[in-house]
Amino acid sequence: MKSVTGVRAREDTRKMHVPHQLHQHPREKSDAFDRQCVKLRNLPVRGWQLETFKVRVVLQETIPMKRVGWGLIGCGDIAQKRVAPALRDSPACELIAVNRAQSERAAAFAKQFGARRWYLDWKKLLRDEEVEAVYIATPVHLHAEQTIAAAEAGKHVLCEKPMAMNVRECDQMIAAGRRHNVKIGVAYYRHFYPVVDRIKAIIKSGEIGSSVFAQINAFEQFNPAADNPRSWLLQKDLAGGGPMFDFGCHRIEVLTNIFGPVTEVKGITANVIFDREVEDTAAALLRFERGACGILSVSHVAAEPKDSLHIFGSLGSIRVSVLNEGKIRVIGKLGERYEAHPPDANLHAPLIEDFVNAVLTDREPRVSGGMGRAVALIEEAIYRK
Repeated sequence: MKSVTGVRAREDTRKMHVPHQLHQHPREKSDAFDRQCVKLRNLPVRGWQLETFKVRVVLQETIPMKRVGWGLIGCGDIAQKRVAPALRDSPACELIAVNRAQSERAAAFAKQFGARRWYLDWKKLLRDEEVEAVYIATPVHLHAEQTIAAAEAGKHVLCEKPMAMNVRECDQMIAAGRRHNVKIGVAYYRHFYPVVDRIKAIIKSGEIGSSVFAQINAFEQFNPAADNPRSWLLQKDLAGGGPMFDFGCHRIEVLTNIFGPVTEVKGITANVIFDREVEDTAAALLRFERGACGILSVSHVAAEPKDSLHIFGSLGSIRVSVLNEGKIRVIGKLGERYEAHPPDANLHAPLIEDFVNAVLTDREPRVSGGMGRAVALIEEAIYRK
């Protein structure tokens, strides 16, 4: 259940029965709820949680939730599979308009996801007064221009990853957001994976001792034909780089989320199989401020798909075979065990929910432009010759 601001309230481990009377007359609902709260006082729940629960139940039925009007710039693969469905399905979002270069596809996309209208020109979408926030799902080389233009139009911006082509562009995007008092977020949706939060909690508990070394392998074969809609990812002036830039950035965000700031970076990029503008394989060695080291390896040519994270501590380890599945194996002071912490069915949904809440409550998104810049800074170090 959502609160009036769209935030999930904390829940007690036991189910709380809300009496049928709460669905009657508002005054009767209030009286019935007050009586129920008296019963709940015997539960081991902190007072502020009871108050939050009370406000949530009473107000949700009497005050409509504020909705954010969205514009979607770019209607490609990710927008089709995750972004548009998340915007459509969220009670705090309304998909106002979409932008796509081809009129028939734009109209079909708008109809499929319930957008009120569509535009061939993204600049016209930014002039739509009903659009309060935009999701930018275009090739990387367009991110800075479109984000800055959106900020100047007074729109909040949630931008696809990686944030921009370089740190300089990230700085320009962040400055535009501050100048026009709008939120800038970046689509590092793995920041919201329950398994990542669980890993952080295990490390903090000391169960595996001090973190010593982390290793991520991310392998995804990718060799599109020239007419493939995603072939732009092989053009350096459009994509910025190969697999290290495209999906390696996701893993950099995960590592910095778990271990904190990076103090030293060494990288290697190579074209092991394919002769193309961007690398097909790369690796990065990272040293974290807290002392641990990490290695990130990515590839477009390795035959075996990989999305793994292994963390080795002084007293044990945490192993995640497939990060997108959220299953972990823990070996430490408490012995060996397996846990499962799967992500949301739509990986983008928690990201968008957090961004909307940031807009409605006037706070920074959990994945801010600053975080996007931090990843870009590491990427620059990896590619530096």
